[in-house]
Amino acid sequence: MTENKSMYIKELTTIKEWTEAFPVMNQLRTHLNLNTYLELLTEAQEKENYKINALYNKGDIVAIIGFMPMTTLYYGRFIWVCDLVTDSAKRSRGYGEQLLTYTYEWAKENGYECVALSSGLQRKEAHRFYEGKMNYKKGSYVFKKNINH
Repeated sequence: MTENKSMYIKELTTIKEWTEAFPVMNQLRTHLNLNTYLELLTEAQEKENYKINALYNKGDIVAIIGFMPMTTLYYGRFIWVCDLVTDSAKRSRGYGEQLLTYTYEWAKENGYECVALSSGLQRKEAHRFYEGKMNYKKGSYVFKKNINH
């Protein structure tokens, strides 16, 4: 846990904490209901070592980051940011930057070489943040194909 007076970052590890984080996460992942969110989060933690951290300000969750440590031939050992969201009423206060910085520190401490993420094409403000403020470079396009069962 990282603490700074009334602001701190904490890894969320319990169903109670995940449930408390859902209203903020749901602002990004609007297609999820609480039950599906909890089911997927449980599976991601068990199978993929997914980590979810929240930035608290005066006891309230103001932003969330979810990431997975991964190894691929393309990136080597890296962190994949799956989810990054700041409460819509609390944006542009540096919360996303604090969570990404925390993730960089976690990556360094645990022997990972870089941090990567994808961002929906429609999220122009997020792209300005990643490229302009956080110095990310576009490295590739991410393609997705849904498979009907």
